[in-house]
Amino acid sequence: MLFLKPLYLWVAAHYATRINHFPLITLIFQSIDKTIFYLLIFLILRWVWRGVHHKRLHWGQELRLVLLVTYLLLLFNLTVFRDAYFPWDLQLYWHRPLSVINWRPLVETVKLTEGASMIDFWYQSLGNVLWFMPLGFLWPLVHPQKSNWGRMFFVAVCFSLSIEALQFVLNTGVTDIDDVIFNTLGGVLGYLLLPKKWIHAHGHA
Repeated sequence: MLFLKPLYLWVAAHYATRINHFPLITLIFQSIDKTIFYLLIFLILRWVWRGVHHKRLHWGQELRLVLLVTYLLLLFNLTVFRDAYFPWDLQLYWHRPLSVINWRPLVETVKLTEGASMIDFWYQSLGNVLWFMPLGFLWPLVHPQKSNWGRMFFVAVCFSLSIEALQFVLNTGVTDIDDVIFNTLGGVLGYLLLPKKWIHAHGHA
């Protein structure tokens, strides 16, 4: 960690033995730390790009773009790039068989209802929906002229498929068709819940 290590070490020293799922806390710290690092790189590149192209600065537009980029960086760091901080740390697993992918829609999710606890079921279903709702909120605000529920559906599918494909190649998660279904639902639901007057207002900002 480059930014949060002192805070993480303090939290670990005081709570590592008290929290059952402390590895999840570690993952969150690592993901936020990487998000800060790559967001700073994005901001520098964005500043250089605006200077080269002599683009007029609109603070509202820039803020919405930064929020979207921050969300996407955090999402991919939590789900895909868990074991790597820098690109050269990535390891590819091209030899993985396609048989490890769950191609059967909703079958495995329904099976989770038969477990001793419903936590896994709710995380798999509602959790994946909630993860993509910010995409449905933020994407139309950054691209107001190209926003409707059909395009939001396509954008959500593309991002979800990219996560699943990267998880498969990097061996950092379970590639599951149910994730795509619930992620897409979350993206579209987020778009539908977003007041359309906000989209129209930002389209003229």
